[in-house]
Formats: sequence, structure tokens, C-alpha cells
Amino acid sequence: MTKIKKIKENVYEIKKENGMNVPGIVYASEKLMENIKLDKTLEQVKNVAMLPGILKASIAVCDAHQGYGFPIGGIAAFDLKKGVISPGGVGYDINCSVRLLKTNLKKQDILKRQEEVASALQRKIPSGVGRGSKFKITREELKEVLEQGVPYIISKGYGNKEDYLHMEEEGCIQGADASKISQRAISRGIGQLGTLGAGNHFLDVHYVDEIFDEKTAKAFGLEKNQVTIMIHCGSRGLGHQVASDYIKLMEDKYGFKNLPDRELINAPINSELGKDYYSAMAAAANFAFVNKQIITHWIREEMKYLFPKVKIDVVYDVCHNIAKFEEFVVNGKKQKVCVHRKGATRSFGAGRKEIPSAYRKVGQPVLIPGSMGTASYVLVGTKKAEELTWGSSVHGAGRVLSRTKAMKKMQGEEVRDMLKKQGIELRARSWKSVSQEGPYSYKDIEEVVRVIDNLGISKKVARLKPLVVVIG
Repeated sequence: MTKIKKIKENVYEIKKENGMNVPGIVYASEKLMENIKLDKTLEQVKNVAMLPGILKASIAVCDAHQGYGFPIGGIAAFDLKKGVISPGGVGYDINCSVRLLKTNLKKQDILKRQEEVASALQRKIPSGVGRGSKFKITREELKEVLEQGVPYIISKGYGNKEDYLHMEEEGCIQGADASKISQRAISRGIGQLGTLGAGNHFLDVHYVDEIFDEKTAKAFGLEKNQVTIMIHCGSRGLGHQVASDYIKLMEDKYGFKNLPDRELINAPINSELGKDYYSAMAAAANFAFVNKQIITHWIREEMKYLFPKVKIDVVYDVCHNIAKFEEFVVNGKKQKVCVHRKGATRSFGAGRKEIPSAYRKVGQPVLIPGSMGTASYVLVGTKKAEELTWGSSVHGAGRVLSRTKAMKKMQGEEVRDMLKKQGIELRARSWKSVSQEGPYSYKDIEEVVRVIDNLGISKKVARLKPLVVVIG
């Protein structure tokens, strides 16, 4: 059992020992730590601390739970000369992430047509396991999507320039190379652009329930009772195959005998294989950006049909499950490092050049979805996060029950009825998915956000409450 000690309020430490290159740090309350201790999260934090070139600490934030290699909610930065890049530190669903849209509608507009909105969005946006898309694309066009991201698909009529100007990396991670992606990955992805997928991926229609920071909310274009739409999905089968391909290539080349966990297979950042993985990962991330852009386009079409005067704009689009080259102060000097965020969100404070110019004076929007039927939050990044967590924050509530255990708690139809009583209209392709993703499956979003706000890793801006939930 991994030993962990509380060193101050909401901060725990795993001391550096037994092959660890750095200590482990977990940011959580006592209540959330009890959930975190239920699986192998702490052991995974310790294992990540043993990787070559890791800097400062192996970190987990309070939505953390057991993942593949790294814990989900795990963050680590690596020295570019001595460090490694690991698919287990990124995840299978590369750039599985969240986009928030704002509208000129009010809560009452949706309440008058709630069932109609729910059914229309479910019809319009393909969702569910293996569900294909009506969006057709050639392999040559897909190459452009993988390398140029959202700006390319906007040039084809799917949105406007303001969309990508309000996204992380402006909707395109540089260094993407489609030639580093296998034909099997291409085949799995080519028919899936514009689809939600299944599992915890969703499309929610919210209203702004409470504003905590008027100045920042105004900068983000948010006001009380305003209708917002949140999209959570990723790189579908293409991203999964990229991860699988490079895990095998790294195992074949480097083996895993010296690793504390086979799932932490990696390659040196500056090796040919490390560079190839980064280029493939960036391309898969661009696929995920475009996936959400097409969904956004279809949401606009459907909502325009229902509400002819509706206006829908992108607030922000954040990455989860990603590795990035970013600059931080290390030992008193600025240094470029490779930050892995596995189920974690970037949380940069005001002034960073990576933040869209519209938000640079206040900080980056941080989007934290709750579990099905619970509130979601908009927060803002901080300088404190850059000091404590490599500019990172939580990415959601974080699972507390496995999908198998969740299914024993409540049937999907029971969850639907429970949400209906709360005034939430649910649409789903599978009642099994609903049962697996019910609110009981996740940690308490209110506690997660309270801790993050208390630590100063991200600060609360607005709370969103759901009116419509669509899942696969």
C-alpha cells in the first residue's frame, strides 16, 4: 500500500523513495482522498515519479482515479533532453475534451420547448458505440483535417474565424503529421467526424445558474439565465488506434523490463519514435477539434431551425489527454518542458501568450463538466496553477464507481425518470450507457470545484445547470 501524508489543507505527499525520481503530490480534500484511495491511483502516482527526466513532482488533482499507466487526473512534466513521452500519460482517447458554446437564448426559451430541443439534437448529432457519421470526407481531405485542424474545416464552410480564435491552440496543434498515423487508424476515423461516441461523452444544454466573478464572466460573454451548450467528445476510433499503435511500437523498440508498470511504456522525447508519436498524437488531437467543430455546425443548424433568431458562439475549447511543449520557470529559470495532462485541463493565468487575446487579461477559461444531471462549472486559470500543477486543473468530477458497479446501482430508465423529476430532459442511444454514467458513478462536483477554487488552481466564474442531456 502506498504511504501518503497530509502536509497541509488539501495537499498530500508521497515521499520520494524506492526508485522515485521526484515525490508524488495529490491535491484533494479528506473526503475526496477517501475516494481516491479506493483504487490504484496513488500507486500510479508513485510509478509515474519513477520515469526518466520527470521534473518537480508526479501530480494528481482531486478528480483523480485509476487509468492506463498514469492515473486519470495525472499531470507530469519532463525535461526535453532527459525525459520521455508516454502514450499512457496522454490516454487512448487523445484530446478527449470539452467545448462550451454561448447563445442569446434564455432559460425560459428552452423550458417552453425542452422535449423538442432534446429530440432534435439527438436526431441531428450521431451518438453511440461505433456510430458512423453522415459527414463524408476523402482520405486526402482527412489528411488536411489531421494537419490543419479547425481552420481547414472552417475554410470549407463549417464555422467562422471567431470559432478557432476562441480555442486552445486555435484548434490546431502544430507539428501534426498525418504520415505518422497508420492506415488502420485512418480507416477507423474517416467515418466518425461529427459524432459524439458513447461512454461519458455528451451534449448538454445548460443555463447559467450563478455568477461568482462578474468581471471574468463578462469577459467570457456569460450572464445569468443565459443558455449555454457543452460538448464533450474526442478523437474516436482514430485516437484509440494511434495510442494502440505507438504502445506496441515502443514496446517492440524499448521493452518494459525497467518500468514499474508495463502501461508506462515510453520513448525518449528526442528519439525518432518519440517525435513520431508526438506528431501522430497532435494529428489525432486536431481530429478531435474538428470533430467538435462539425458537431457545433450541426447544433447551429438545428437550433436555427427551432429558434430562427438564435446566435451561437464558441466560448472556449480545452484539451484533455494531451502532451504539450510549454514554458515554465524551473529552478529559477524559464525552461521548455513536455507536460502530460491525462484527464486534466490547462489552467493558465492572465498574460500567457497561449491564451486567446479576448481573454488574455483575465486568464484562460477552464471548463469543468459535472456528472450526468449535476451542475457544470466555468472557472478561470491562475498563476498559482502555473506554480503548483504545471498550469493544470481538474477535467471533471472523476469516476468513483467502475461501469460494472455503476450498473448495479440503478437501471438506465430509472436514471431517466430521476432526471425528469429534476426538470432535465434526457436522450440516450443506450440505457446501459445511462446506467453506467449516472451521477452516482462520479465524485461530488461541488466538492471537487470547492477544493480547486480553495487551492487557487482555478477560480470559480459561473455555475451551469442542465436542462437537456444527450449521450450515446
